[in-house]
Amino acid sequence: MPFRVTWHAILDECEGLAEGATLLTPLSQSRFRITDVQDHRIVIEFLDRDVDETRPLQREQFETLYERINDTSDGFDLSRLPADADPYPAVLSLHPRFEVDESAGVIRETNEPTGTQIITGVDDIASNEGSTERTEPDVKVYSDALLLIDALERNDLSSLDTLDTPALINIYTLLSDVQRDANDLRQNVSDVLLDRLHHDQPVHGQFGSVQRTTRRNRNLKDSDEVLATLENAGIDRERVLSVDRSKVDDALDVTELSESDVYDIDETEYVRKAEVDEEQRETRLQGLKDRLAASADPEAEHLREEIDELEGRIEELTEFKTGRTYHTQSGAE
Repeated sequence: MPFRVTWHAILDECEGLAEGATLLTPLSQSRFRITDVQDHRIVIEFLDRDVDETRPLQREQFETLYERINDTSDGFDLSRLPADADPYPAVLSLHPRFEVDESAGVIRETNEPTGTQIITGVDDIASNEGSTERTEPDVKVYSDALLLIDALERNDLSSLDTLDTPALINIYTLLSDVQRDANDLRQNVSDVLLDRLHHDQPVHGQFGSVQRTTRRNRNLKDSDEVLATLENAGIDRERVLSVDRSKVDDALDVTELSESDVYDIDETEYVRKAEVDEEQRETRLQGLKDRLAASADPEAEHLREEIDELEGRIEELTEFKTGRTYHTQSGAE
């Protein structure tokens, strides 16, 4: 099928979209809408960007993408797209014979009608944003964050020195919980994103950007193999031999030497969370519930329901065992 037939079909699909229909780019997950349809180009407007929000998509570029798809048997790899070409496959997916497979990271031509990158209309978005319906996320960090927000609202953080010790302890404990659980959730989100980022270019969201990168880790091979390889290259083994800390510790156990004889010791004092008072947490959550019960805000009822569910999960909060002595060692590590 010649491209001109496909192009006119795409134009017809664009013109037939509902007013305010929103599309999603497959790589950067950016929302945009089509604002103008012309014989030689399609003009789009990004909804999540403050600058350069309007862009024309040229017919020639669509034809190039069309040819690349026809040249492949399993679909065109989206990671091969230029950084600014992400909207093209989204618009092309409006054609019933083209589909974006985000899990495989490709766009392909099919023999059957397919779905599109349309996500919703503007009216639906506005309706969702104005809705008072709330759903409590089933993640630990949500419970911790709710308690932390309450603590932050009840204390003046402009001068930490003026806060009493119990208030500082409460804030520190909750910050520690939020940090730990947020990092766990962050890692889970990162694992999913890795399957969706197909190139090294930054991918933009409403609140920031991320980029797929590669971390290079090195682990030495067997010691004898490394030493033999270096000696064959003319490097004396004495130049690369170092003190093995584990062997030094073993030697200390069977001699009268002290740590200070072989280590430069630098002790650092720090605050460590020792335990969590679950009873006090439950009491505070009950107080939040009582305060919401007295509120006339229409949204309060939804918050009350969240607190009820939160109370039922309070026992799931992480338990901590009291530690004894902690010290740090430097120099040999």
